[in-house]
Amino acid sequence: MVNHQIIDDRSTHLSPEDLATLSENLREQFLFRREQLQQLSTSALTRADALLDRQSAARTEVRVKLSASARMVLADVEAALGRMDRGDYGACHLCRRPIDRERLMIVPQARYCARCQQVRGGGADR
Repeated sequence: MVNHQIIDDRSTHLSPEDLATLSENLREQFLFRREQLQQLSTSALTRADALLDRQSAARTEVRVKLSASARMVLADVEAALGRMDRGDYGACHLCRRPIDRERLMIVPQARYCARCQQVRGGGADR
């Protein structure tokens, strides 16, 4: 039983090194998403005159959806960085239990533990 408790503590505890790695990952994602949004908006401006063409309309729709997705991820990343700054990073927004370390390493902007995410519907971590 004691070994099980130690394993559970390690699976939820974030070391200073973990936090540094996660912070770096989030900052890289932040920069990537900002650049992505800038490129998508620049692309939209250069093709504005071709909107009447069907193919251009389809490309515009894809750009709009990519932009919306990038804005959502950017907002999630900014929120995670804010939680890090406040010192409440890694706590589930619903049950307040620690989010598993492995989950955060895969989805560093996660707001919910796996259990609560599943209860919410299993979709995006918003």
